[in-house]
Amino acid sequence: MTGSHPRHGSGRYRFRDTWVLPASPKAVFDAVVDLAAYPLWWRDVRSVSKVDEDTAELVCRSRLPYALTVRMHRDRQDEHEGRVRVLLSGDLEGTLAGALSPAESGTRLEITQEVEARKPLLRKLDSVARPVFRINHALMMRRGQQGLRGYLLGLAG
Repeated sequence: MTGSHPRHGSGRYRFRDTWVLPASPKAVFDAVVDLAAYPLWWRDVRSVSKVDEDTAELVCRSRLPYALTVRMHRDRQDEHEGRVRVLLSGDLEGTLAGALSPAESGTRLEITQEVEARKPLLRKLDSVARPVFRINHALMMRRGQQGLRGYLLGLAG
């Protein structure tokens, strides 16, 4: 399930997504915090470069003809609470947070993103292309959920 509540014309977006994954909370947590492995299961994440122990730079590209370069800096990571939060900078600035909880069929991952588009093209087109950006985000997140499901099932096998 995907939802967003943006302020029109501001370049600011708030997205909430829920992924139900067929694995234990520990397995999901381990996969989510292993940024280097993202390109193995999320085809929209084209590359990941380690900057330091708490920071990585990701290049993402979905269906639209542009890439986003985002630095993710670990702000909070607590396996026992099932919570992770990163600060974003670069083409998107803001926060990305995940909260895990047991679900009947595995683990529920609640993802909240509060970002501001900093890439000039996105800011320029925000007022007219916002619906397209929202759809692109939803499709990218759906591919991420499908990829992570397959990745986790492959780890279990």
